[in-house]
Amino acid sequence: MPVEKIALVTGANKGIGFETARQLGEEGVVVLVGARDEARGKLAADALVARGIDAVPLRIDVTDAPSVADAAIRIEQSYGRLDILVNNAGIAGGFTGAPSEATADDIREVYETNVFGVVSVTHAMLPLLRRSEAGRIVNLSSHVGSLILNSDPGSPFARLNMIAYQSSKTALNALTVAYAKELRGTPIKVNTACPGVVATDINHHQGQRTPAEGAVIAVRLALLDDAGPSGACLSEDGVVPW
Repeated sequence: MPVEKIALVTGANKGIGFETARQLGEEGVVVLVGARDEARGKLAADALVARGIDAVPLRIDVTDAPSVADAAIRIEQSYGRLDILVNNAGIAGGFTGAPSEATADDIREVYETNVFGVVSVTHAMLPLLRRSEAGRIVNLSSHVGSLILNSDPGSPFARLNMIAYQSSKTALNALTVAYAKELRGTPIKVNTACPGVVATDINHHQGQRTPAEGAVIAVRLALLDDAGPSGACLSEDGVVPW
């Protein structure tokens, strides 16, 4: 029998994260349901187990270094490796004003989760991913992080100007490229997934797509075969320009 893959999905207690965990679980992957709130993580994992999925709750607050380190220790003790890391946890932040009105603290609030959190988790989990025969890192980004799309007056995203959230996703795209360059020539692939405008808490459920639809591209990248890309930004429709 093939060895079961082990996946960690951060922010997996709801939204795209939960659906990513569910879809990976339905493909036979053992899913570690990463959640900042331990009780919510357990409820989400229990819901997946009820569907016949091998799901285990894992408390991890991506903004808290001891929490991240503890999660890595628990994964090592239980499984000895990690095959898939989906950096899904993200926030929009409380600032909604014009860019010129934003303070450094407004930006920092969002970057702590969307950028520095990804760095912390990736740094902690990479030694475990290096033990995988085919490690995969998927960073959940957004079309609104594309500099090309957002600088084009004719783009459907041109009217959006959310300085904290959008720039955090642009920075996340840059992280993806940097990690992919370093890991080129190894079995680990690093890509960015753009799920589209999904109805979740982050946009007050105003998106046109469901979380299940949004999770499809993340799952596809998490399960890439050896011929798949690394250092790419992809949606279901294809390549998203940086």
